[in-house]
Amino acid sequence: MNCHGNGEYQRERRCTVARAGWYNMKPIKNIYPEIYDFDNLFRAWESAGAGKRFRDEVLLFENNLESNLIDIQNHLIYGTYECGRYRPFYIYEPKKRLIMALPFRDRVVQWAIYRQLFPLFDRQFISDSYACRKGKGVHAAADRLQYWLRQTDRKPARFYYLKLDISKYFYRVDHAVLLEILRRKIHDEPLLCLFGKIINCETMAFGLPVGMDPDACLPEDRLYNVGMPIGNLTSQMFANLYLNELDQYAKHTLKIHYYIRYMDDVIILHHDKAYLGVVKNEIEQFLNEALRLQLNNKTAIRPCRTGIDFVGFRIWATHRKLKKKTVTKIKRSVKNLARLRAEGEITESTLNQAIASYKGVLSHCDSYGLRRELNRIWKDSGRKAAVFYAENQESR
Repeated sequence: MNCHGNGEYQRERRCTVARAGWYNMKPIKNIYPEIYDFDNLFRAWESAGAGKRFRDEVLLFENNLESNLIDIQNHLIYGTYECGRYRPFYIYEPKKRLIMALPFRDRVVQWAIYRQLFPLFDRQFISDSYACRKGKGVHAAADRLQYWLRQTDRKPARFYYLKLDISKYFYRVDHAVLLEILRRKIHDEPLLCLFGKIINCETMAFGLPVGMDPDACLPEDRLYNVGMPIGNLTSQMFANLYLNELDQYAKHTLKIHYYIRYMDDVIILHHDKAYLGVVKNEIEQFLNEALRLQLNNKTAIRPCRTGIDFVGFRIWATHRKLKKKTVTKIKRSVKNLARLRAEGEITESTLNQAIASYKGVLSHCDSYGLRRELNRIWKDSGRKAAVFYAENQESR
């Protein structure tokens, strides 16, 4: 197998993708030995096992820790490493998603790569890219957008926003384009060959045909030449790197000032609605030609005064609120936990931890009414638990 994907396709695409290289970057060289260095592998094992130390596969790996790390090291040195089989499962919060989990051994390898490479990639990212980055995140992104809205709200012109949403982003990342981006940034052949094995997985297809939903796609219809497994550490890193091409195009070629991105959600502000229409067309063409991605029907241009849906909040210059569906999910979850507490299925401490966690989220938005309701549910659960306990004592 060609470690870098389809060579003919790459040559055809090189000129197109190279247009994304507006910014100067010194290529990364001789980083591969740092990845398989034993100390790095040991730190990777610590990171991969954080919070999971008592799971069977983690304990099994730890029983022969040194020999397992040396085995990984040898496979990386001699180029014989192959990814293990993925274990697919679904999560349902915040929405239904198919997650692909690798064996623990492979997660150690992913952490070893991430520890060395992500700090180097992170330096190239624009400051207003907020997903999966230290010191960034959801709340920092919401704060930044609200700061801009307060700035623009003081200006005489009415401002509009362009919301870009990329269709099935993780399922549509083109492997050949991704490997070409990596080839421009990394001049280290063994590492590129390792990336070829990780990205062009031969045992599991991750991609979706254009316009198809994950639930509607049968396993045999999935594509091998596009898509990344959701849940992989390297997928997060590659996802940011892939759309960094769009970030650089927006900032350096289109010269957009108010531009913010959280993974595949992009918000652009401007006082000229027609200008935003032009920007949308330019970005859509760039996504199609350079990155082989499409925008979905959530992409829209609206007045900023109506509020902007971004990173789970609806944000105005003066305040922000949780989305209605998020509020509904929080209420449902807390009521379910309160019921379990009242029936003695969980402890009061577990319920308190859950409510404290939700209140932490609510502290970042206007949520006085919801916080009061959570307090009421908590008090009711205590009374019901006392009654449940008394009834059980009587029955004995």
